[in-house]
This record gives sequence, structure tokens and C-alpha cells, in this order.
Amino acid sequence: MATYLLINLVFLAAIALALVRQWRKPSKRLLFTFAALLLMTAVFDSFIVGFGMVAYDPTKILGIYIGNAPVEDFFYAIVAVVLVPTIWGMLGKRHD
Repeated sequence: MATYLLINLVFLAAIALALVRQWRKPSKRLLFTFAALLLMTAVFDSFIVGFGMVAYDPTKILGIYIGNAPVEDFFYAIVAVVLVPTIWGMLGKRHD
């Protein structure tokens, strides 16, 4: 049975592929977006996990929490910050 970490590794591999294909130094905007998204993830995911709207099988997580949210919840925010601008940039180049 796959754990949440193993599932997230697929997405992390996509990030690695995107970064290898198109490496550039992160801008201040990207770093600000990354920080804001992680903060919002910490706040809102803590609420939804704390209120019982979302539950995680404790045998399938690392047991590291930020607020009430397991650290695995933050992988999606990382993927979004890296992968979305990379894909956007790649698609924009096709139209030029």
C-alpha cells in the first residue's frame, strides 16, 4: 500500500524534471508566492484537519505536523509554486 509520501514523490519527480529542463534563479516574486502559499496551506489545512473535514491514516504519514496538517500536505503547495510557472513558461514559448 502506498503512503502519502510515496504518492508525493511522483509529484516531486515532476518538479525535478521541470527544474532540470528549465533552470533559472527564483525571482523574489516566486519566493514571496512560495512563502504565502505555504503560510496559507499551514493555516487552512490546519483548520480542515483540526475540524475533521479531512483525515489522514496515521500509519501512512511521517508523523511530522505543521499546525494540525501533516507535512505531506505541503508537497502540493511546493508542486504548484514550481510546476505551474514552469509549464506556463513552456506553453508561452510555443506561441511565440
